[in-house]
Amino acid sequence: MSKKIKKKVMVAMSGGVDSSVAAALLKDKGYEAIGLTMCFNLPDASTGKPSCCGAEAIADAKRVADILDMRHYVLNFGRELQKQVIADFIQQYSCGLTPNPCVRCNELIKFETLLQKALGLGMDYLATGHYARIQKFRGRYFLKKARDNKKDQSYFLYRLTQEKLSRIIFPLGELTKDRVRELARKLKLPVAGKKDSQEICFIPGNYQEFLKNRLKGKFSPGNIVDTSGKVLGTHQGIPFYTIGQRDKLGIACGYPLYVLSLDSRRNELVVGKKEESLKNRFLVKDMIYPSGALKKKTFLQVRIRHLSVESAAWVKPSREKTEVTFKQPCFAITPGQSAVFYKKDSVVGGGIIEEVLA
Repeated sequence: MSKKIKKKVMVAMSGGVDSSVAAALLKDKGYEAIGLTMCFNLPDASTGKPSCCGAEAIADAKRVADILDMRHYVLNFGRELQKQVIADFIQQYSCGLTPNPCVRCNELIKFETLLQKALGLGMDYLATGHYARIQKFRGRYFLKKARDNKKDQSYFLYRLTQEKLSRIIFPLGELTKDRVRELARKLKLPVAGKKDSQEICFIPGNYQEFLKNRLKGKFSPGNIVDTSGKVLGTHQGIPFYTIGQRDKLGIACGYPLYVLSLDSRRNELVVGKKEESLKNRFLVKDMIYPSGALKKKTFLQVRIRHLSVESAAWVKPSREKTEVTFKQPCFAITPGQSAVFYKKDSVVGGGIIEEVLA
């Protein structure tokens, strides 16, 4: 009787509790697992010197790999991150948009460059510590929300294709964060109590300071105006603001003001009352449907930012753009962010918000 060949999986290990437990679960299931930590040559928040996402993080990942009896490697992806993610982040902000770099990093770095590296090394799968699920039904793969709604990361993963979904494993999709930490303590992993990492890995402080350093001489102050064009004050540069922002406007008006739009062509910041930022309709570009294209106008749940709740909307697809119309107006629909469409707990598709219509 022939011996069953173990499936091979590369586990992206950041040195945190999630990817560490993901690796442990796969080992327990009988996979032949190796660990790989991506080094990005990122600056440390306290010293400003290159830290590769923290030398401590790499050391933690190696310690966990040793405990689990896994081979562990470190590869430098700094050039890819700079070219594919950071440069785009800066460019989008300079144009008055508010990008989501985590969506782009997942699509182009983790589940493109790293996935291809894993397959090229003879791996069958790439696994990460993301909180999401992949289910196969009638020959197709479906991206679904995690069981833990508070930790669900499906919003950041909507650009995964069928081919990629077939090669990816999310071991934590059925678990809560509390359960993950419980398992880490039970396995005596040294990262069991480690805090979660910050959301944007390449920004050691706040994004405004990051942009100031990267956009020196490429921005200038301009007028803050209301919807009638009346000048109310002066802004410090379009890249430092985002739609829906309330603080740091430097305007005393007797009532709260919010950023309604960013006009990079005229270098103007348009502000108004909160109710003026409630909109119904917008256009989405660069659409992708993980499990099959939407062919007709459909009533779905739509999320317009990671931390927002989903809202009911009509989604009308077309060849070039998709039009979304919310049943009830939503606050601060922001060009550059992703709009992700859901049917119950499944990701139907999504794209980049291009223009707010009404």
